[in-house]
Amino acid sequence: MSSDTTESSETPAAAAPRRRVPWYLSIPITFAVILALFLAAARFDLFPGLPNPFATEDKDRSQPVVLKSIQNMSRYTAATGNFQVIVDLDQEAKFLPSALLGTRSLYVGAGSVAAYVDLGKLAAGSVTVSEDRRTATIVIPHAQLADAALDVKRSYMFSQQRGLFDRIGDFFSSDGGSENQHKVELLAVDKIQAAAKETNLTSAAETNTVAMLQGLLHSLGFTTATVTVTP
Repeated sequence: MSSDTTESSETPAAAAPRRRVPWYLSIPITFAVILALFLAAARFDLFPGLPNPFATEDKDRSQPVVLKSIQNMSRYTAATGNFQVIVDLDQEAKFLPSALLGTRSLYVGAGSVAAYVDLGKLAAGSVTVSEDRRTATIVIPHAQLADAALDVKRSYMFSQQRGLFDRIGDFFSSDGGSENQHKVELLAVDKIQAAAKETNLTSAAETNTVAMLQGLLHSLGFTTATVTVTP
């Protein structure tokens, strides 16, 4: 019994050889991949033992502080108001969308305003003392508000949105956007100053100054001490 066997005369096609990356390209690519993995591990603290190449170190190279002047003061600061304001400053372009040109800043400003009585401006005859030095009368000037002082430790930029052209301009600018920071700080100071005028800081300062001077006169032996504010 015979069986016919048919053998295929076709041979499988030879597999195309894989193209190898040249050695002069594979070495830099491998090195770049290893470096990228190392930087990623250090950046996300995957291996705490590895040094962090993104870590920064502060070095103070400031010059010594120079005393420019001394100003003699005769003010008695009798009250201080502490304020906080949120400045929302939106600088828009007239013909371009804010995504291209414009800045919106949300700044939290904290500051204080002092109320004082300038005892150096007592008018002539504003202080009278009886012959037996038992009675004294003082007439003080009205209290005033000092300039608002911004507390940089408690003030901060909450958020800032800048257009594309503004970001490009910051890249080539020497101030790096500090002008806008200065602008919102000045605006915060102005708002705090205006708010202080609407409070009773000056009346509180006058009341405290009267109480302070009366206590001082009594401690000096005066039995009757009258302190009033200029009408």
